[in-house]
Amino acid sequence: MTTANEEILANLKIVSDERARRMADPAVDRCVADLKRYQQQRFCHTYADLLASPRYGTAARFFLDELYGPTDFTNRDAQFARVVPSLVLMMPHEVIQTVIVLSALHALTEVLDTAMARHAPGAQWTPDVYRQAWQKTGRRADRDTQVTSTLSLAAGLDGLTRNPFLRKSLRLMRLPARLSGLQDLQHFLETGFDAFGAMAGAQDFIHLIETREHAFVSSQFEATAQAS
Repeated sequence: MTTANEEILANLKIVSDERARRMADPAVDRCVADLKRYQQQRFCHTYADLLASPRYGTAARFFLDELYGPTDFTNRDAQFARVVPSLVLMMPHEVIQTVIVLSALHALTEVLDTAMARHAPGAQWTPDVYRQAWQKTGRRADRDTQVTSTLSLAAGLDGLTRNPFLRKSLRLMRLPARLSGLQDLQHFLETGFDAFGAMAGAQDFIHLIETREHAFVSSQFEATAQAS
């Protein structure tokens, strides 16, 4: 039976392996970087109302910048991998389950981004190019999993913010994290916690993401059917 520690580390290895494959193919590597920027622009358009919302804006920006943006997360992931064994031993079950969902979503997103880029190396990302690469990549079940994992992550973060002990613990970790070279990971954890805590309930936020992302996924695959 796979332990939580093994599952998280296996997902982080998938991410690392994807980066290594892309580094070996500069055209694909550049294409993935451009793809991530394009997808962030798409999310900004789809969720312009949430980004402008006093209640939901911080959480929406967290997803864009910390999960789906073009930032290089290599250092953060390496820091994450270093503390996984102790994290699994020290943190409550709810935290570990959220971390598992996060790592699995991170791995799946990197795999799908690489697959998309291999179908459009050197191309400028436009709605038509994006749709064609999406259609050639296929993997409907993985796309649905990507959405449901995002929703699960949001729900998990929302639940964790109701535990004041965890927020206090995060604050106490700031100095040890800096001294241990874990500041990127510390920033990610605190940003996520604060973003969801500020909403005072994420049900409407999660419902909007669920509705819009499932509609987007369906529209991409409906285009496949129409084109065939």
